[in-house]
Amino acid sequence: MAFLLSVNIGSRQASAHTDVGVTGIDKRPVAGPVEVRAPGRKGVGGSGLIGDAVCDLRHHGGDDQAVYAFAREDLDYWQEELGRPLPGGVFGENLTTSGLEVSDALVGEQWQVGDTVLLEVCSPRVPCRTFAGWLGERGWVRTFTQQARSGAYLRVLRPGMIEAGDEVLITHKPDRGVTASTVFRAVTTAPDLLPQLVDIEALPAEIRDMARKRTTYVLPDA
Repeated sequence: MAFLLSVNIGSRQASAHTDVGVTGIDKRPVAGPVEVRAPGRKGVGGSGLIGDAVCDLRHHGGDDQAVYAFAREDLDYWQEELGRPLPGGVFGENLTTSGLEVSDALVGEQWQVGDTVLLEVCSPRVPCRTFAGWLGERGWVRTFTQQARSGAYLRVLRPGMIEAGDEVLITHKPDRGVTASTVFRAVTTAPDLLPQLVDIEALPAEIRDMARKRTTYVLPDA
């Protein structure tokens, strides 16, 4: 059974590793239910979780980055690699899951969390200097990128309340698609994968547009 180990929210804290001088990346598990809803368009809406701070609205938050999920199994991998404890929320994730292939989830896959909330996988998380500065690991952006254990951003299709212990059910998988990890590699280390992204409607428009612009179409010989 897949379920939520923790639901994590962050508060505004000063940071030297972000252009806006504050960050909400330090997310901590909370007790009791948390309200989830679609936050609105990027640049205006922040997190999909009520009470969770998103400070740099230019690069983070909005409907296509409403909720960030990361698997406990992947945290355990990094815990072993880095030789340090990594509690739920330390990667800035809102949902720390168990028994769920988050990075290998298909874009467009839908998850019911608890009784009412419905989420849709829409893109991977690409590491930034705020993440690297927060974790304090030398060369972290490159190290994280090489593994492509990206976790996944999700949009909110149906609002409601969630809490630790809630079951996560995969209620829909697209007939064709790509995984969050494949999208991550396409936009970072493997641009040859970009053509696979052009027609994936569940991807954020900015990723599809970037894939179209960077993909070279070769016409067949007449």
